[in-house]
Amino acid sequence: MVISDNILSSVEKPARYTGNEWNMVGKNPETVDIRFAFCFPDVYEVGMSHMGLKILYHLINEREDTYCERVFAPWVDMEAKMRENNIPLFSLETKDPVKTFDFVGFTLQYEMSYTNIINMLDLAGIPVRAEDRGEGWPFVCAGGPCAYNPEPLAEIMDFFVIGEGEEIINEILDLYKEWKKSGCSREEFLGAVALVDGVYVPRFYNVDYNPDGTVKEIRPSNGKFPEKIKKRIIRNYDDVYFPGKIIVPYIGIVHDRIMLELFRGCIRGCRFCQAGFVYRPYRERNCENLTDIAEKLVDSTGYEEISLTSLSTSDYSQLSRLTSALTEKMGERKVSLSFPSLRIDSFTLDLMKKAQEVRKSGLTFAPEAGTQRLRDVINKGVREEDLLNSVELAFSGGWNNVKLYFMIGLPTETYEDIEDIADLGKKVVDVYAKVHAGDKGKAKSLNITISTSSFVPKPFTPFQWEPQDTIEILEDKQKHLKNVILSRRLKSIKYNWHDPELSFMEAVFSRGDRRTGNVLVTAWRKGCKFDGWGEHFKFDRWMEAFEERGIDPSFYANRKREYGEVFPWDHIDAGVRKDFLALENKKAYRGETTPNCRMRCSGCGAASLLGGACLGV
Repeated sequence: MVISDNILSSVEKPARYTGNEWNMVGKNPETVDIRFAFCFPDVYEVGMSHMGLKILYHLINEREDTYCERVFAPWVDMEAKMRENNIPLFSLETKDPVKTFDFVGFTLQYEMSYTNIINMLDLAGIPVRAEDRGEGWPFVCAGGPCAYNPEPLAEIMDFFVIGEGEEIINEILDLYKEWKKSGCSREEFLGAVALVDGVYVPRFYNVDYNPDGTVKEIRPSNGKFPEKIKKRIIRNYDDVYFPGKIIVPYIGIVHDRIMLELFRGCIRGCRFCQAGFVYRPYRERNCENLTDIAEKLVDSTGYEEISLTSLSTSDYSQLSRLTSALTEKMGERKVSLSFPSLRIDSFTLDLMKKAQEVRKSGLTFAPEAGTQRLRDVINKGVREEDLLNSVELAFSGGWNNVKLYFMIGLPTETYEDIEDIADLGKKVVDVYAKVHAGDKGKAKSLNITISTSSFVPKPFTPFQWEPQDTIEILEDKQKHLKNVILSRRLKSIKYNWHDPELSFMEAVFSRGDRRTGNVLVTAWRKGCKFDGWGEHFKFDRWMEAFEERGIDPSFYANRKREYGEVFPWDHIDAGVRKDFLALENKKAYRGETTPNCRMRCSGCGAASLLGGACLGV
């Protein structure tokens, strides 16, 4: 398929659709047995920043029998041209129609991209509902963090992959290759893949509901299928595949740099954080291994920045040794290091010096809450003095741009907690004034950005039972904080906040059951897509879709759950026990904290997965 220059020249950023970037994998489709379309349900710049795509794309292409190609959601201008000219959704590598592939695999990173999945399937000419895809259609599958509650997409996906893709993808491809040779039916392949550990095929599971609308039971339709689908993990993270080269785009992307993943999992247990629980146990990559990967990626890409990424970078046990090795090797090449996720209790003079070795950028800290009481409720494990000591160190080192991230709407939150966000901002301003007291006007102007997101209760967290504040309450809290900042004349502080209507929708589909899938399709038909982009989010259309389907969205977002309630995701085993999460929920209300995994095992259940920190690694 050829996309004409006339079409490309008429849309924004045509390089989103051309492919042929540096390090792109090229194969002859006629010589492979399996074609896999890796689909990211957002624009190219977002998808090309995703670590999972970078890894799985090259891992799958290591197989001689398989060609993995990339597919992104076309922006609205390109989609209009494609529909006008009858151009189906295509891959970047060969420009072949997606519907001709064997697998169409989506990564689920954000609930508000679900309508893009439906739109991409429709644009590809693939039936949206799994029940309408008969023999000859690709198998549509999905994985990623949102797959831990697969039910909103249960009638759209043929199957889900629960856990880490590197651990399971080759098993699925091997099984498919054998099935393809056998000439068996589509249903037989789904029956076979449903027996692979970590694979969930929704059509083989029935859901019953109670009279009050809650889930009564989720059970397999046949005794041969497992009652619980247990996530797959890589037990030894040092042995796992990581590519020695990655694709270098022709246009700027969100994370336009090398991303070096230090570890998976988290030792902390912040009670609002889904990733901190579903990625357990904590598993590190060795310092020498990381240094070798970094050198290969710099050689193969020419990037001038390496971002040390993980859920909490400063928890890496070999961080000092790693940063010393990287600054020594990369300093002469003018390759800088960045630390996007440092904890405020771990910012040291040594890290500060290494962070500004080549170039200096802004610093970001996440206190999450304004008061110590609320930080203890969420088990954040940091104190106010940690933040003030960190910013004093940064200001002494020449920084004048600091971002502070908070969450509003957390369980037990009061308006005093909201006001103390502004107070904490003022204390940071005061620290800057103290550091530069003798500069006599020579200090740079201070820029502090306070950003608040709205609490969204997530599956497999201690707060999965909690209600989300209503939209009206969230808006009032945002307004209150804004007024407090203005009343205290904190001119150095800029305040940003998230759209509470968008957070409400995220909560609905985060905890949604199978019935919400009908709402997704209805909303898409009403024009909903790119919902995560403010200019395209149509809240009124969503409300119309819920009304037409007879579903109350507040049932999913704003309702407190009882401890005994069956959740739509209770047939998924993320490795963390439900009774442990309930215990953590109760401790939150008592203001009790839980020590991190290095200090003491909390008995969360992840030890059953036999990996990482749970084995003393």
